[in-house]
Amino acid sequence: MRSLASIFVFALVLAPLPLLVQSDFWLTWLILALFYAYLGQAWNLLGGYGGQFSFGHALFFGTGAYCTAILQIRFGINAWGGFGLAAVAAGLVGAGTGWLVFRYGLRGSYFALVTLAFAEVFRILANTFAFTGAGVGLLVPLQPGFAQMQFPDKASFFWLLLLLVTAALLLTWWLENARFGARLMAVRENEEAARALGVDPFATKLGAIVLSGALAGTGGAIYVQLFLYIDPAIAYGPAMSVEALLVPIIGGLGTIFGPVLGAFALHAIAEIGRIVFGEAPGLNLVLYGLLLVLMVLFLPNGLFGLGKARFGRGALRRLFKRGRHA
Repeated sequence: MRSLASIFVFALVLAPLPLLVQSDFWLTWLILALFYAYLGQAWNLLGGYGGQFSFGHALFFGTGAYCTAILQIRFGINAWGGFGLAAVAAGLVGAGTGWLVFRYGLRGSYFALVTLAFAEVFRILANTFAFTGAGVGLLVPLQPGFAQMQFPDKASFFWLLLLLVTAALLLTWWLENARFGARLMAVRENEEAARALGVDPFATKLGAIVLSGALAGTGGAIYVQLFLYIDPAIAYGPAMSVEALLVPIIGGLGTIFGPVLGAFALHAIAEIGRIVFGEAPGLNLVLYGLLLVLMVLFLPNGLFGLGKARFGRGALRRLFKRGRHA
């Protein structure tokens, strides 16, 4: 129950921030941090709790984004309807991908590479067809109003994303306490042992990828309303997949608040890098890579493992000793 109370405290503490933060810059920063926390939580359901490391979560994000944009532009369906259908479309893509991959027992690095390949295939397809805007992409018409999820101020987007992140946290809390979550974590720890105990690994992993894909798809729907534009490179490119997996790895895999902590830490470091070094191309990727190396060496359990980490001379001694024996 402590985790459940922490979720509501988190929501209550962040809710008044738009009333206190007057700068558009910092409000936008908070909105993006919440957005990537939401996307990272989607990845965490499959990678953190299920142990299935996806390198291509842009597959689900892009499907949700394009589904919403196409429905709005081609069929006149409002953003809220597109939001729900984006979850369905991304969930179906997750089901199809999971059925093909898990049916043949692919896992580990094979699973990661297959998801990356699927995302690339969808990027090529989106570059080809006219209804996706091909290489030009799709520009969603500006129609301010609640019906189109195009709010007059940034505070409304902040509150919407805070609501979605809180819902994702509650979903993760449920997963930790539900039988499905217990089966999923059993498969993560030892698939053969879980099967011997009567758990169906195929059905469990399939359910996890559908749930994770649907959540990532709604993230794509929100992105379209934030920026009113989507193209194949944004939707299915590697940048979104990298952000989705880095956030929970840095914050703490398989934890409720890990993606939230990771998202705020990652974007704080990126912002500090921009202030110090300017807008150098690719700087964020260099910082992300350096941070990932440091996390693997010193905090393999993420920022939530700080209490168990031992820094100082001992950690540095072990690092240099490892280097001499390499």
